[in-house]
Formats: sequence, structure tokens, C-alpha cells
Amino acid sequence: MIRRNDTRERVLRTAAGLFQRQGYNATGLNQVLAESRAPKGSLYFHFPDGKEQLAAEAVAVAGGELGERIAAAVAAAPGPAEAVARIGDLLAHNLEESGFQEGCPVATVALEAAGDSEPIRSACDEAYASWLGGLADCLHGHGVDEAEAEALADLVLSSLQGALLLARVRRDTAVIHSVARRIGGMVAGAAG
Repeated sequence: MIRRNDTRERVLRTAAGLFQRQGYNATGLNQVLAESRAPKGSLYFHFPDGKEQLAAEAVAVAGGELGERIAAAVAAAPGPAEAVARIGDLLAHNLEESGFQEGCPVATVALEAAGDSEPIRSACDEAYASWLGGLADCLHGHGVDEAEAEALADLVLSSLQGALLLARVRRDTAVIHSVARRIGGMVAGAAG
């Protein structure tokens, strides 16, 4: 017997993967239901506000999971340059493992739907803010001034997001590693 929460979790995870690969607009609710093997009525039972609620929650879950992996990678780094390199390694690994199908779990939805939906924009903002906060804290812990750490975290994330997009299009992660090395060097210079 399938428990209610199992169905909800399956739908949510399936949607997160589809949104990450295909984007918000290309992902239909019927596809989510079919791929999650969920009964048709379960979607609005679990997500009464429909696709918008499903997308916002999927972004929160997928963004939170990537945020945890980023935090673990950064925490294990002996210095700021290595922290940036480890984030780059993580993003490159995830992209390669997916056959260059899955980029950032937040960016695809943010580009398509955040301008039209406050719940989706808010979920995207919260995911990015969490990643940025963790990275800024790491940089500050390595001796970077607090305000500078926040500005550098913005630079790191936006640079790696752009590199992730180029790597997906090129089907080659070399650009992620190159950008991570260069940005990591800049960050290390700010640390002292």
C-alpha cells in the first residue's frame, strides 16, 4: 500500500527533475503524473494551487538539497580558493552525471517563471540566498571582511552559474573548472 506522503514526495521529486531538465513551461502536469506513477486526482489533492505551488516546492526541495551538498563541500575546504573549486567540482560532476541534461535546479525555473509568479520567485530567491549566505560565511571565516565576503559570494555564484550554462551547452565542463580556478584566485586574494 502506498502512503499519502509517498505519493506527494514522488510527485515533488519527479517535478523537480523535470523542471531542472526541461524548464517550467515545457513540463506539463500530465507528464509529472505519468512519470511519478501518481493518480491524476493526487496532484490537486497534494498541491491545491497547481503547477505554481508544485514548482515552488520543487525548487525549494532541489535547491535545499544542492545547498546542503555545497555547504558540505565548502566546509571541507582548507581555504577560500579551494571552497570555490569544490563548488565548481560539484556542479561539474552533477552535470556530467546527468549526461549534460541537468544544470542548476533553480536557474531553469527562475528564468522562465520567477518574473510571473511570486511563490516561484520567492522559492528561487530563498534557495540562492541560502547558498550565498553559506558561501559568504565560509569566506568570512577565512578572513574576508563580512561585506566583501557577501559581494564575493555574489560574484562566485553568478560566475559559476554562467559557467554551468556554458558547460551544458558545450557539453564540456572545462569552463566550470576554469572559472572556478580564476574566481577562486580572486577570492583567495581578498582573504589575505
